[in-house]
Amino acid sequence: MPSSHDYISDKRNKHIKIFINNKFYSRDNAKISVFDSGFLLGDGVWSGIRYHNNKFLFLKDHLDRLFDDAKKISIKIHLSKKQISKILHETIKINKMKTDVHLRLVVSRGIKSTPYQDPAFTISKPTIVVIPEYKQPQESIYKKGLVLKTVKTIRGPHNVQDPRINSLSKLNCILACIEAKNKKADEALMFDINGNIATNNSTHFFYVKNNSVYTSVGKYCVRGITRQKVLYICKRNKIKVYEKNFKLNDVLKSDEAFVTGTFANIIPVKKINNKKFNIKNNIITERIRKLYLELMDK
Repeated sequence: MPSSHDYISDKRNKHIKIFINNKFYSRDNAKISVFDSGFLLGDGVWSGIRYHNNKFLFLKDHLDRLFDDAKKISIKIHLSKKQISKILHETIKINKMKTDVHLRLVVSRGIKSTPYQDPAFTISKPTIVVIPEYKQPQESIYKKGLVLKTVKTIRGPHNVQDPRINSLSKLNCILACIEAKNKKADEALMFDINGNIATNNSTHFFYVKNNSVYTSVGKYCVRGITRQKVLYICKRNKIKVYEKNFKLNDVLKSDEAFVTGTFANIIPVKKINNKKFNIKNNIITERIRKLYLELMDK
């Protein structure tokens, strides 16, 4: 089955230099302590960032979200956004990268004195990791489209594990992904606590009806950067777009559907449960993707 994160293998990735706490390491030697909060507890935040034609895409948005998410879980990042930005640029420079790069920026709470969840047992500054890879989406995915299926795993309430935070703890999404794969789907289409469609396990969901674009209110999904840019593109280009609550039945009556994410931008959906879409007729989806690719090159 295809995936929204299928990528073209690149031999250059064997030789990448990975940043960990002020030093660069070869891929084989890039390691963190078993006492790191990220490893022990999934205690941290992250962002996936693209480097395209000698520039980072929407870097300010990514760093703003990262710092906001860290604050929400009481992680005080000891470096400024400007310093983090400098690290990202140094990572690109030392790897001599130009384009088609995806970077995973990870911040964990830091090293523990013992394997225990209380932040008071953290004995170091936050761990900062940058993993840069040459990574291009498989071009075929835009022609084939994705298969989505609804799952029983939902996006939980804010007072359990806030689904708006891009946390290292991805168990909820992993379980949804496993359900979807067991159903022979590429991704899971997840409900929120009220039975509305929320998001997918690793991308954001949109549908099109009568030339209008719809997505969830965003109350139960990560603040997606690509999602935000699609909303911006629609409003700027007079494409009607609505953030609202909607049910599965609304989706199954739609004309088009697509997903968004930093890695592969905008991917059409060819099937949701038993509902099939003729992606050759995806006029709105194709227009939005074209406008997004133009935005990337500005």
